[in-house]
Amino acid sequence: MRSDLIDNLTNLTGESNIFRSRLEQQNSSFRSSLSELDQTVSRLSDQLRKNEIEIEAQILSRHGRIDMPDTTGDYFDPLEMDRYTQMQQLSKSLMESVGDLGSLQDILGDLTRDTELLLVQQGRVNTEMQDRLLQVRVVPFAAAMASRLRRVVRQTCQQLGKKAELNLQGGNEEIDRRVLDRMTAPLEHMLRNALAHGIEAPRERAARGKPESGVITLSVRREGGENVIQVADDGGGIDTAAVRAKAEAKGLIVNNADMTDNDLMQLIMMPGFSTAETVSQIAGRGVGMDVVQNEIKQLGGAINIESSAGRGTVISVRLPFTLSIAQALLISVGGGLYAIPMNSIEGVSRVAARGDEALPQGQDYEYGGERYRMTSLGRVLGEQAEARPDEGGKPAIILVRAGGHRVAFSVDEVIGSHEIVVKSLGAQFSAINGMAGGSILGDGRVVLILDVPALVRVIAAAHSLAEPRRVALVEGADSVKVKVMVVDDSITVRRVTSRILQRHDMDVITAKDGVEASAMLEENTPDVVLLDVEMPRMDGYELATRMKNDARYKDVPIVMVTSRTGAKHRGRAEAIGVERYLGKPYQETDLLSNINEVLEARRREH
Repeated sequence: MRSDLIDNLTNLTGESNIFRSRLEQQNSSFRSSLSELDQTVSRLSDQLRKNEIEIEAQILSRHGRIDMPDTTGDYFDPLEMDRYTQMQQLSKSLMESVGDLGSLQDILGDLTRDTELLLVQQGRVNTEMQDRLLQVRVVPFAAAMASRLRRVVRQTCQQLGKKAELNLQGGNEEIDRRVLDRMTAPLEHMLRNALAHGIEAPRERAARGKPESGVITLSVRREGGENVIQVADDGGGIDTAAVRAKAEAKGLIVNNADMTDNDLMQLIMMPGFSTAETVSQIAGRGVGMDVVQNEIKQLGGAINIESSAGRGTVISVRLPFTLSIAQALLISVGGGLYAIPMNSIEGVSRVAARGDEALPQGQDYEYGGERYRMTSLGRVLGEQAEARPDEGGKPAIILVRAGGHRVAFSVDEVIGSHEIVVKSLGAQFSAINGMAGGSILGDGRVVLILDVPALVRVIAAAHSLAEPRRVALVEGADSVKVKVMVVDDSITVRRVTSRILQRHDMDVITAKDGVEASAMLEENTPDVVLLDVEMPRMDGYELATRMKNDARYKDVPIVMVTSRTGAKHRGRAEAIGVERYLGKPYQETDLLSNINEVLEARRREH
């Protein structure tokens, strides 16, 4: 079967699950409304009964027949002759209408229960169909890859003059065909790498008391919702001294830097890095583990390297079972909703907070005998709000591990586990670091899926644990950062614009409207203001007018960024004194060039 047809069917099944979840939420809201209707009908019925009693009492009192004997015998009470007033007739009609409402309510209740039953049955059918489609897409690992990988080992041994055999374990485990196709080249490279850098020559192995023929063990197993592939060899392990010397020679780390062996092993996955003494088609070109890592990252997986001198190296790769559907933990940070794939989480914990104090950042948090560096996820993502204790007074801690580094992310709230359909973010957001994709929840909300390994690498770089070149550049910078204020009522615009500016080494402060921006200006005077026009409470024109009329801020350049690009709107901005007027959507280069131009103009004036 064509793989693209199966992929489309799987995606359509995921979409069907999303729509079913939305119907379930709407049906639940409908049932809540029916419950409120029941209370309203009961209250209205009680009020009408009281009203009817009051009307009858007034009629009897008006005709003076209360407690008076009938002496003539020919007098009839108004009620005996059905001579009702207009108020009584309306009251009777309303009572009948209330009865009809009760009947309609019962009918709607029955329909709601039937709908809930149908949705449950549809959910079972969708789940079964989804599972069947996934079974169509998976293939046994050994049947698809065993002969090819054994041939790679034989050919590489002949070229290098070494002896080795491939031991395959768990070959019957099933893997998604798309995942397997994209992992073919990385697996072949890891086997060649094990032979070129790990397995020793026969004479050297004999001198060390090892069999002349080395063993490379390739194991495949399933753990929860992910597949784990391990490539282990019984060679000499990674020469960390050679890695350090090569890194120092290339200027990646400073001489005699205090780095652990685990940190040094992460350097071999940097672009252009190789410890091979000679260049050949197998090794020494500097093209290898960095490509493997990038491919695994794109698949939503993680790679970890462990090595023991003289005993061998183990490379562990964790991959999602399928690329379309994933189990994720939904969390809330700074008012934003995010999803963390379950295969990236080692644990979830809570720590007791003392009053309103924030969690200590940058310190170690111990859990399960391991130490994790405490970090606020809100700060990493650029959220303005910090993690605060929830109702229980214990903020949630998400424990993750990637690339040999363990991090404890503090978050505002853990919402729960959900099965999500993974969607691509598109070309506009693909360059944002730390985002692996997006999804749509049952209630229609869009949730961003976090790329945990990328976030951990950012934190590791900030603490000089990895990527020393980037850290050295940051520490060596002696220029003052440009401070930019972003004023926009859209949280998405604020977030995206902030990340663009932060990537270009600018400090960013944000405000959701003119009132909040005015309050922030009292404490922080920015170098430039990016200002929207249409905002609640105080729009962009009012804020710009206040700034230009205030001696403290009249020299601060203003770049208006708005969807209102008409001549009338642009003319009013020019009349106020706004330096630049930029229409949405804008290109990143246009935004940066406008900021640089107004800052350069300001420097020339002063």
